[in-house]
Amino acid sequence: MTLSSMLIGCAVMFGVTYLCKAVGLLLVKKQIRNTFVQSFLYYLPYSVLAVMVFPSILFSTSFLWSGIAGTVVALVLAFFRRGLLVVSVCSILTVFLVELCVHLFF
Repeated sequence: MTLSSMLIGCAVMFGVTYLCKAVGLLLVKKQIRNTFVQSFLYYLPYSVLAVMVFPSILFSTSFLWSGIAGTVVALVLAFFRRGLLVVSVCSILTVFLVELCVHLFF
């Protein structure tokens, strides 16, 4: 991944996040009471970020299976509400071990 592609990705994430917040502030003058609209506006930046990051998670490793294993470990630990540091370190360690096993045995 090059610096220019990272900067473009950051700019897109900033734009989407800012646009979601700004549209809500500019178009709606009173407080939004609909819980569906509130939750939609709250989770939209997170879902856009996840969609942008997910392909890089799978294809940034040498083998697709190590990316899948790291993603599964991260999702399981996040489901059980482990901290960000624990999730990151365990998923990185999983990717490393799967890559090591693939290189040793195949």
